[in-house]
Amino acid sequence: MAKMRARLLVLLAVVLVSSSLTSVAGASRAGATADDRLPGALWFDERAAATLTVEDGRFIDGLGREVVLRGYNVSGGTKLDENHGLPFASVADAEKSAAAMRRLGGANTARFLLSWAYAEPVRGRVDERYLASLTEQLRAFLRAGIRVYPDFHQDLHSRHLFHEDSWYTGDGAPAWAVEQGNYPRESCGVCFFWGQNITQNKAVTQATYDFWHNRGGVQDAFLTTARSVMEYLADHLIPGEFAGIAGFDPYNEPHAGTYEPGQSSRAWERDVLWPFYEKFRARMDEAGWRDKPAFVEPNLFWNANLDFQRQEGGLLDAGSALGPRYVFNTHFYDQKAISGVFMWGKAKDGQYAGDFATVRDRAAGAGTAGIVSEFGHPLAGAVADKAPSVLKGMYQALDSRLPGATWWSRAQDSGRVLSGTQWQWDIYNGRHHELMNGNPDKVLTEGDAWNDEDLSAVRLDDSGAAVLRQDARLLDRLYPSATAGRVLGFTYEDRSRDGSTTLTWNPVPASMPRVAELVGTGRYGVLLWRPDGTSAPTELHLPASFDPARTTVVSDLGALHGLPSYEPGTPVAVAPEPGGTGSRRVLLTAQDDDGPGLHVALVAEGATTPSADLLRAARAELTQWAQDRG
Repeated sequence: MAKMRARLLVLLAVVLVSSSLTSVAGASRAGATADDRLPGALWFDERAAATLTVEDGRFIDGLGREVVLRGYNVSGGTKLDENHGLPFASVADAEKSAAAMRRLGGANTARFLLSWAYAEPVRGRVDERYLASLTEQLRAFLRAGIRVYPDFHQDLHSRHLFHEDSWYTGDGAPAWAVEQGNYPRESCGVCFFWGQNITQNKAVTQATYDFWHNRGGVQDAFLTTARSVMEYLADHLIPGEFAGIAGFDPYNEPHAGTYEPGQSSRAWERDVLWPFYEKFRARMDEAGWRDKPAFVEPNLFWNANLDFQRQEGGLLDAGSALGPRYVFNTHFYDQKAISGVFMWGKAKDGQYAGDFATVRDRAAGAGTAGIVSEFGHPLAGAVADKAPSVLKGMYQALDSRLPGATWWSRAQDSGRVLSGTQWQWDIYNGRHHELMNGNPDKVLTEGDAWNDEDLSAVRLDDSGAAVLRQDARLLDRLYPSATAGRVLGFTYEDRSRDGSTTLTWNPVPASMPRVAELVGTGRYGVLLWRPDGTSAPTELHLPASFDPARTTVVSDLGALHGLPSYEPGTPVAVAPEPGGTGSRRVLLTAQDDDGPGLHVALVAEGATTPSADLLRAARAELTQWAQDRG
């Protein structure tokens, strides 16, 4: 043992002197290795990325900073058979997708879908070839500096419930789990949307009921496989990579299928769903995921915005039992807008403030952080014209619980900045080759190749490059990715477009004329935060279209046009985000920050170079405004 220790010390010395060693053989979960360091990482990044926990209802990194998770779902391709339950056809495609998600989409997080059907194709036998491919594709996102939370995805229980001529399909459970159920031939009757199968298709409702009630031990089998998958990931990711796993989403969009006589949806959550989550939580602990939260979803209809769809829920009876070992994880789609009937026209300023405030309040009531792990809107079809305003409204509601019209006067009431992952990021959009339900006469190539959906924010062009399908001003957003303290208020006016119309919902008030002059018609964001003595910088993701040389920052920490490269102690600077994809961040560093003070920063794209007088005047206005909010 002494000889081994001596050799390790020599090896460490070589690494420190030459900086030429990029990996250490035999990496274990015991400590970090050189492999853990990402391109572009700064002195504090390794400690920041070492852990992600939930404290005081917020995501907290290894430096104690408040973290916001933003990104996309990767991807609905997992629901298809063409890549055998994997998001990508190859690791190279995963790497291309991850780099584009970071560079074009501004993401720091991905909800990474995986398939029970492909993980356990034969009962009791986990397919390690599938897990090996899954791990390599997932690793591509971790190495791009993107945190990941895997999701055991299901929709309509299983594709194996559906016959080859069906109008619909599903994903989730393996064939053996369906075969043992002896379910009726599936039929949704008169259904206009695939989601109606959840409550109207007897094959789906019965199979779902059987899962929750463990008929034939099917739920036990799932939990055993889940543990095996988590053990595999823990064993095959090096420490720095495993630290990038934010948690695990046990089950997508749970619903009872069929309620017992007299059973309410709330009682089902309490008596059936929550015990399942406790069992899954125990499997996480056994698999070495004890320090990572479970991202648990309530009844999917708990916050439906159509009254006839809404069912009481939100894991109300779990109460404070959620706490820091669980995250309140929900979805939100505007069913009124998607219907084309219940909402005429476009979304407006503050449209979703109430819906997302409900998510904030429920997470706070449960003593944990909240995340909207799916939100989106169709990009093709009869209601696609609503997408620019609907998505702008949803991002606005993630940023703040206030409409833009009242943000400046009530910024201190903004609430927590919500984390969220948009549905979805599928580079194969419009280029699929999916045999629907195995039918060679029904080859799906258009859209997302799944139940007529078309929601991907990205596609590949004819040269094979990833390009956005939505306005980059909407998707690649300024947001506080890590705050040294506690966020009191945040807003971002993205000036995204609806056709030729610029959507401006948050103009600077007339009472701040010099700030308004500085911002002009450009994009801007404002962060108001209270420090807590953390020495590391506050970080805001900087959209790729913000040229650092022309970006203006006005703050109590300084006011300047053109951002210098980061050096320790620099109050306002710019630096690459870890991962080597070319994405950037604004870094705001306060000196000797241990008091009860307040910080504010405005980040704006610069159309012209502001004068020193304008910068001083805007800084005075902004700092006075911040003091009034404190």
